[in-house]
Amino acid sequence: MTDDDSYLWLEEVEGADALGWVAERNAQTLDALARGPGFDALRREVLEVLDASDRIPYTVRRGAFLYDFWQDAAHPKGVWRRTTLEQYREDAPEWELLLDVDALGAGEGVEWVWAGARVRRPDWGRALVSLSREGSDAIVVREFDLGTREFVQGGFAVGEAKTSIDWIDADHVYVGTDTGPGSLTEAGYPRTVRRWRRGTALADAEVVFEVATGDVAAAGWRDPTPGFERDFVSRARDFWHDELFLLADDGTPRRVDVPDDAGKYAWKQWLLVTPESPWLGYPAGSLLAFDFEAFLAGDRTASVLFAPDGRTALAGHSWTRHHLVLETLVDVATRIEILTPGPGREWARRPLADVAPLSSAGVTDTDPEVCDEYFLDVDSFLRPSTLYRGEIGGPTEILKRAPAHFDATGMAARQYFATSADGTRVPYFVVGPDTAHDAGSGPRPVLLYGYGGFRDLRTPSYDPVTGRAWLARGGTYAVANIRGGAEYGPAWHRAALGAGRPRAFEDFAAVARDLIDRGLTTPERLGAVGASNGGLLMGAMLTRYPELFGAIVAKVPLLDMLRFHKLPAGASWTGEYGDPDDEADRPHLRDISPYHRLTAGRPYPPLLLMTSTRDDRVHPAHARKTAARLRELGHRVLFYENTGGGHGGATDNAQAAFNHALAHTFLWQHLG
Repeated sequence: MTDDDSYLWLEEVEGADALGWVAERNAQTLDALARGPGFDALRREVLEVLDASDRIPYTVRRGAFLYDFWQDAAHPKGVWRRTTLEQYREDAPEWELLLDVDALGAGEGVEWVWAGARVRRPDWGRALVSLSREGSDAIVVREFDLGTREFVQGGFAVGEAKTSIDWIDADHVYVGTDTGPGSLTEAGYPRTVRRWRRGTALADAEVVFEVATGDVAAAGWRDPTPGFERDFVSRARDFWHDELFLLADDGTPRRVDVPDDAGKYAWKQWLLVTPESPWLGYPAGSLLAFDFEAFLAGDRTASVLFAPDGRTALAGHSWTRHHLVLETLVDVATRIEILTPGPGREWARRPLADVAPLSSAGVTDTDPEVCDEYFLDVDSFLRPSTLYRGEIGGPTEILKRAPAHFDATGMAARQYFATSADGTRVPYFVVGPDTAHDAGSGPRPVLLYGYGGFRDLRTPSYDPVTGRAWLARGGTYAVANIRGGAEYGPAWHRAALGAGRPRAFEDFAAVARDLIDRGLTTPERLGAVGASNGGLLMGAMLTRYPELFGAIVAKVPLLDMLRFHKLPAGASWTGEYGDPDDEADRPHLRDISPYHRLTAGRPYPPLLLMTSTRDDRVHPAHARKTAARLRELGHRVLFYENTGGGHGGATDNAQAAFNHALAHTFLWQHLG
């Protein structure tokens, strides 16, 4: 290991020397991967499924309309559109076009990427539209009139920054953004919340809340639910600790006395809390409901809506007008229940739907202010999505069925458990030719995916890109549910926090060994892929367990764990990893830093590093510097940096298809 860094110049995102180096590496990678006869065919196959017109257009309800953002070959950057439920039921709905992002970008000479919209409640007449330049996290915000379908001249508009904004009423918003020196935290997020009145200068807007520069961010929002109108602000101390405040009529923030590491929000008369540590005698991972006003007055009596055990975890929940839809996992298998508040603190519960084994179900949308409508999406590794609509207590209808985009004949999905270094059982899924589950069929190419951080959880899902590019070509795909995620609740995540991060690495390695021990593959035919924090996982596999893998792909990876906090957005992750400036944390961060574990004396499997110049979340220098050091040490490595795309790696389907084709061509070259 070494702390020396001769490649700091590669941290200059658009420095001439750095971009020259990137161009040379890109050319080498394209020569190695994109010039062969199979590349274009693979790229076209992936693009076909990404642009497919028969995909399900998932919507969100805003008043009388269902809104959707759609990208295809004719609209690479996409269109924002809406329709009615009656039209949505049709095979080919009639959509009202609201905003064409391609046309907007062409007219303004900017490669705009859609970043969402906040539609004003309860009249739904205006929206605050967010647009990203080439896919970065930084956005511009513009007010949009949904009646005229045009941007509002002289309306609310915010320049490029990592802005948070929310409606208060027709003429006021809460906004946190870059308003000059001192307005941002060290992590690059808003330090203040301002109450901004239409027609006035943003710089003159009243500051209603502020946090320290060492915090991550401040945010403010209004809950306009009729009868429960309230204003809130929050202080995020780090990624996992935040404080919630109710703004009094005079603007004084009153802290809601809930632990900083707990999830918390108010909905109508309730305060919902998901403690991440034991609290008030309730276990971590519970879902608790309090009477909000009684809680503010000191009452700590809760209704326990969910309590975990060793095999179960809370996956999510959604409100309808009169009910709460509860999603839980049992050994990564989905269960869905309906909870209904009754007299006193009692809640009734009943199942909403049966979910087939090795399938996933999730609520995609509800209309909590108006009715008990819900939209439920169900899929699995080998079965495309079916979208249901229902009203609780009423009938259910199938709205949409996604077509199959690869031939799954003869394929099967299974769940196995590996044993990690400390004896922990780690679940994982295996998908591929049914004979691949019979050790007598011989080893096959296996691609193993993992993430292992930030409470991410992976349930069975239909992925037509993996289906086309890997499964349909004879490969087997595996997904590891390692610690650092949320598959078994807070304890599963906390086990890999900070100095515990190697447990996630050990879990992934245990799954790799289990695949080999079962005869499903060999180290020479086992590949691994991960992105972002999963890229850190890939770096750990490269430097700690190189003998287990025949090829590794790390996308937009986090690799330098001694300088991540000095690069954009990195300061917000010290709650997950630790602080390199803290002498108590620096030793374990050096130990888990792939960049600092690289050595000339150990053979590494072939590696492909992929990043984006416009990634302002995980700086491209992580991948750049690692590629440079590997080359210096005499190792084989390919590097590709897309000039746009942000942390997602691509601004449109064509770029995404190209990136997927690069990664899978690399994998097939070494594993096929």
